[in-house]
Amino acid sequence: MTSMFSYLITMFGGIFWLVRVVVAIAYSMDINFPITPLNFNTEIILLFITLICMIFIIKRNIIGALVYFVAYGLYFGTDVYNEVMNIINGQPIISDYLTLFVSFLGVLIPFLTVMDIFLNKDRTGTARDKKTDWFYKNKDYDRQYDDRADRNQYKF
Repeated sequence: MTSMFSYLITMFGGIFWLVRVVVAIAYSMDINFPITPLNFNTEIILLFITLICMIFIIKRNIIGALVYFVAYGLYFGTDVYNEVMNIINGQPIISDYLTLFVSFLGVLIPFLTVMDIFLNKDRTGTARDKKTDWFYKNKDYDRQYDDRADRNQYKF
């Protein structure tokens, strides 16, 4: 990850994952929380899949980002559609808007992650080191070293 945008998207994904962990814990302990999981068992599976995908995303692996996007898109995308239809057809309440916002974030963050990894030209995640580039990428130094090695042939 070489750009600030990459760092921010990954941090937002991690924060969103932590919020989903809090939601799952609150739901399992029967604590009233404004956000509830759509399906508790699927939520737990999705949390573990996301944890594995975050490792791949930090390593800038496109497969991990695609799995992250597909899993969140299938889980939260249907809820976005259902909440929009509820808001259009009926009398919406505040919890409908909150659920729509959280589900929209659940689709937006993985989408931005996939687009960032696809469009980032430094996808490998290895930064250039200016301290050693002069030595390893300097052809003039190699030529000078070879010239010195040819002249310094000592006879024993």
